[in-house]
Amino acid sequence: MSVQGNEYLDVKCQDGVCIVTMQSEPVNTMSLQFWGALLENLKACENDPKIKGIIYRSGLKRDVFTAGNDIKELYAPMTTKERHRKFWLNQVNFLAKLYKSPLVTIAAIRGACPAGGCAVALCCDHRIMADLKKSKIGLNEVAIGLGPPPLHWGKVMMRLVGFGVGEKLLTNGIMLTHQQALKIGVIDEVVPVSDLDSAALKAIQKLLRIPTSSRIQAKMRYRKDLGDEWEANAEKEAAFLWGKLSSPATVNAMGKMLKRLAGGKKKKKPRSRL
Repeated sequence: MSVQGNEYLDVKCQDGVCIVTMQSEPVNTMSLQFWGALLENLKACENDPKIKGIIYRSGLKRDVFTAGNDIKELYAPMTTKERHRKFWLNQVNFLAKLYKSPLVTIAAIRGACPAGGCAVALCCDHRIMADLKKSKIGLNEVAIGLGPPPLHWGKVMMRLVGFGVGEKLLTNGIMLTHQQALKIGVIDEVVPVSDLDSAALKAIQKLLRIPTSSRIQAKMRYRKDLGDEWEANAEKEAAFLWGKLSSPATVNAMGKMLKRLAGGKKKKKPRSRL
């Protein structure tokens, strides 16, 4: 399996580092195919002995890392049970694999990073945000009426910032500014937007100087249990969520939310927010 790009990802590898630029305009909507592209790229990188680390960044015109899951993959009338299952498995398999990857992983975040985008960042080893007004990060599902975020997204957040702080963020759907995120440990660095790419390279080079075997052993000790649990429950979670998403109450609630997101104009197609 060779490391190469596609319509969703631009991939450039040099000196052991693979720079993965998410480039699905306008907001890197995370569809079945988008998650699949991320998963296949990660598998290819891990199978290439020359690749030691990955930097995830956005190549969008807008200041958005990724706006999160494609709502069409979650709204039952717009999808099917089997498609939703494949969508959810692609998502879970990528995030769990990223969380416990032996590679060094960096999220270089320019702009908005809600929900699914935040989940990608949380699963990386190191997170850097540009000091833009639009640079905000969080699992905001509750705030927009979608209910709690996926269970393991919340578990990763709580492991990172602690149970008390994490519970408050999750139950209120809080989006943090880059200053707030840095203060509580959701991100590790804030840099000028012009320095974001160079800061990501500097960070990955620093982490790669740690003895590889020791670094991987430590990462597996503290992450493998949750990553394995996440993967093991993927099928059960997909089935549970489909039951919830296809219920009349949820379909009705999400239909109303879609109208709000579309501004009440039927011609507009809703974008991602989970």
